[in-house]
Amino acid sequence: MPAEKPHLNLVMIGHVDHGKSTLVGRLLLDTGQIEEHIIKKYEEEASAKGKESFALAWVMDRLKEERERGLTIDVAHRRFDTDKYYFTIIDAPGHRDFVKNMITGTSQADAAVLVVAATEGVMAQTKEHAWLARTLGVNQLIVAINKMDAVQPPYDARKYEEVKADVEKLLTSIGYKDIPYIPISAWKGDNVKDKGQLTWWDGPTLLEALNELKVPPKPVDKPLRWPIQDVYSITGVGTVPVGRVETGVMKPNDKLIFLPSTQPKGVIGEVKSIEMHHEQIPQAEPGDNVGANIRGVSKKDIRRGDVAGHVDNPPTVAKSFTAQIMVLNHPSVITVGYTPVFHCHTAQVACRFEALLKKIDPRTGEVKEENPQFLKTGDAALVKIRPTRPMVIEKAKEFPELGRFAIRDMGQTVGAGVCVDIEAREIK
Repeated sequence: MPAEKPHLNLVMIGHVDHGKSTLVGRLLLDTGQIEEHIIKKYEEEASAKGKESFALAWVMDRLKEERERGLTIDVAHRRFDTDKYYFTIIDAPGHRDFVKNMITGTSQADAAVLVVAATEGVMAQTKEHAWLARTLGVNQLIVAINKMDAVQPPYDARKYEEVKADVEKLLTSIGYKDIPYIPISAWKGDNVKDKGQLTWWDGPTLLEALNELKVPPKPVDKPLRWPIQDVYSITGVGTVPVGRVETGVMKPNDKLIFLPSTQPKGVIGEVKSIEMHHEQIPQAEPGDNVGANIRGVSKKDIRRGDVAGHVDNPPTVAKSFTAQIMVLNHPSVITVGYTPVFHCHTAQVACRFEALLKKIDPRTGEVKEENPQFLKTGDAALVKIRPTRPMVIEKAKEFPELGRFAIRDMGQTVGAGVCVDIEAREIK
């Protein structure tokens, strides 16, 4: 079997109806992940409903309800390959709930494709998603200027230049530079794999631009941080925590401390063996989803949301922390005292807003207001947060994987953010 190609997580972002799902369908079709005849079937169904341009999107939106509404609700994960990489593609809904999916689970996106319809240009969620991608540490971005077939006259180069200039202004203001801007028609297929009607374009196709992305280095040289997903007690083996190594390297005989755990000082155990996909492995590296048999720790000592590190460099347990957040969707306003649930790595902890420090302009990063009275949907801010029980969180600059979080309340994602500074708990 040939060695696996390098892997990248790719998230599709952009305003609702700008063609993200259609583009995903097109990429899967053009890279041979789905057969032409399936698309044909979808096309017939779609045109019977008078929605022929939705056919490709239906590849991703298999839920009947989504079909009727023509919107992406859930986040779908699909694989496609270029000659250089294999991608896991995360098709994010154009509105609010994609954040949690971008932050939690394996969807630490390595790169994003920002889809902007040439017919409409920069819209509210184009700005919001771009800012969010930046805040959440997605450093590689490709802009796909879509629906070039629908501008007047079709495939007009001037229209591309005009939309490109607007998007560029937005992205430069939030700190992105050297971004490729690629004109495409996801529905017709122009310039995704082949130039098609975009004969004037002398830059790369979208697939060529995807091949130019870089695999981020594995943070093997950082201290070990291993958030725990589940803990099993296996007869004849012992205690086996399971989770994905985010940073550092774990080997048999390592002494680990689990924090915050059920003990005030954390619990310490020794790694006896490590397994991945039911096979023993000599060491676990970032990105590896592993189970490890830990000596000296019982199942009741540790739980989901704990983080393991080496004893000489333990994970940070926060007494309080300062964070930069964006309010994505709150029905009223957020004031001091508000206590929603923070989802950070595998932990879910109710946290209290202790101080609203500054309101920030999400498009420029400038301070708009000191000590605001409240925050509402669309606001970006610097805030002080106090967890209601001990939780591990790290500064996003040092450990981005453990420094980002989603804020959830009332069954939806209210906001998202990154940890800027920490007042660490003293271990008595």
